[in-house]
Amino acid sequence: MTTATEDTTELGANALSSELVEWIGDAANGTVISSDRRPGGGRREAWVVEVRGADGVVRPLFLRYDRLDPEEKGDDFTLHREAAFFRALGGTAVPVPDVVGVHPTDQAILSELVPGQAWFSRLHDESQRVSVASDFMRILAEMHRVDPHRLELPDQDPDADLRVLVHREIDTWEKIYRDSGIIDPLIDLGLDWVRSHVPDVDGPVVIVQGDTGPGNFLYENGKVTAVLDLELGHLGDPHDDLAWVSVRAVQEPFTNLMERFGDYARAAGTDIDLDRVRYYRVLAELRIVILGHRKRAEPDLLGEVGNSLVYGLLHRRLFLEALADVVGVEIVEVDPVPATPNERDWLYDAALEQIRQIIVPRSEDPFVIQRSKGLARILKYLREAASVSAPIEQRNLDDLEAVLEYRPSSVSVGTIKLVKRYLVGTVPLETAVGVLLRQVAGETQALRPAMGVLADRHFDSIKR
Repeated sequence: MTTATEDTTELGANALSSELVEWIGDAANGTVISSDRRPGGGRREAWVVEVRGADGVVRPLFLRYDRLDPEEKGDDFTLHREAAFFRALGGTAVPVPDVVGVHPTDQAILSELVPGQAWFSRLHDESQRVSVASDFMRILAEMHRVDPHRLELPDQDPDADLRVLVHREIDTWEKIYRDSGIIDPLIDLGLDWVRSHVPDVDGPVVIVQGDTGPGNFLYENGKVTAVLDLELGHLGDPHDDLAWVSVRAVQEPFTNLMERFGDYARAAGTDIDLDRVRYYRVLAELRIVILGHRKRAEPDLLGEVGNSLVYGLLHRRLFLEALADVVGVEIVEVDPVPATPNERDWLYDAALEQIRQIIVPRSEDPFVIQRSKGLARILKYLREAASVSAPIEQRNLDDLEAVLEYRPSSVSVGTIKLVKRYLVGTVPLETAVGVLLRQVAGETQALRPAMGVLADRHFDSIKR
């Protein structure tokens, strides 16, 4: 924990500037006496700060902070924009933290600290799990009842046709991808499919949280205490949020998904179109893949690299599985290639054991512990990749040669050609998806030691 009197010059990402600390004190009408960075949040840092008021009472607050200049990064999803969603939902039946202040220039939101736990996976009592999950689905229905005109953002039109809004959302994400300047054939394929299959309905138009579900709300005593993380919010189809619940339920299983959809339907007083949920599940996963692509294009060496490896691959696979589901491609299990031991494996083992038995146990800082575990994931991947990458590459080249009728110079070059042929109609979508699924199976084998249980997680079934 950093106190307000400490010199933060050399603390880097583990400290707040004196200017920001002064702003926090002004916004909260007091003096900052401590600040503690919490694990998670990715680029958007999470801090608990304590402010002492003139009456001597200490008030705990929550700070979300992004050090990067979003305009330089071409980032539409700023914390200033997210604050507009919190304010639109404030005073409604949707519990959100009260905004204390929004920094006029820096990307920082100061809000009340709401009690509750974020990790749904840490809740083990099944009756409590169902109670919290059901309460969240009720609240999601309430969010979709909020008048979309309350959201005052110039790029969001509550009176537009829903199909227009969906196309605008796709445009937003395509621009993020194109601005990277780096080709990813998986994204090219995905953009083509989602754009040509937008559901042909004109409404209703609602406030969509985006990235909603377990992990992005707080709970306590069987109830949801606050909805968090509205950075991907927009106006759109309520089925978009239901798809996000399905996506996040892979990372943190969320009780019986179809029963939770039933909770939502009863609270919203409407039926759920499962085909629309399947469409938006593809779109949700595509957006995650694009975010991961941007991280690879502009790597943050001090970011959560280990987690990014794991979740980046998980969602590339889930994107393909979601697409396979809607186009009717059977997902066939791919046999792992044999691993070749390496004489340097012991060095990886030594580094991993020192992280596990020395560094993590002797650290009291949750942020350091989290990053240490991320480093362990990187090492596990590098060790396994050294053992299996060569035969996996040959298998991928064999697959591409069978479709393209020539052997490409590399897997990346061949995959780009494969998707280009799909886009011009000379390779069926089902064939392209099948080849890409086999590629991601090989990537999963190399990353499996770092992925743990996530290597075998799949979507819950969406069936009546």
